[in-house]
Amino acid sequence: MPFNFESTPIEGLLIIKPQVFGDERGFFQETFHKEDFAKAGIVGDFVQDNHSRSKKGILRGIHFQREPMAQAKLVRVTNGSVWDVAVDLRKGSATFGQWFGIELSAENKTMFYIPAGFGHGFLTLEDDTDFLYKCTNLYSPEHDGGVRWNDPEIGIEWPTLDCDFILSGKDQVQPFLNELR
Repeated sequence: MPFNFESTPIEGLLIIKPQVFGDERGFFQETFHKEDFAKAGIVGDFVQDNHSRSKKGILRGIHFQREPMAQAKLVRVTNGSVWDVAVDLRKGSATFGQWFGIELSAENKTMFYIPAGFGHGFLTLEDDTDFLYKCTNLYSPEHDGGVRWNDPEIGIEWPTLDCDFILSGKDQVQPFLNELR
């Protein structure tokens, strides 16, 4: 199998390390294989791919979509690096409100699977960072939701950078976790 799937402390979140074949010409890697992913428990059909480019210090999130348009995501970085975070927002989950973060970069080629029911966000650590994500549902503005990136109840430990974080107006005023309950 060209992928190593690693569990995290929060059930459902998976770190995926692809096998990379490199030589003097460059490298080759698979980034998705339906049968291998299904064996690891990732069975949703991906229906939309997204690509963002951001300069250093851009914080996007924490975003999610409500049912029936909830999305699972498979994310990776092809240029630069991010601190990627998932927050468990599944009602009734033993880890509700807990977060997990991981550095994704073009260098480490690590991917991160985030099931539906999680909030997701990332902070770019370098200029010209390209972030790609596959989604299991189409974007639906009427089902769009979010939670505040710096909610003290969640307590995400964002890296310290030598610049201020830049957020969209929408992300600056997302509700706190206790407002979602």
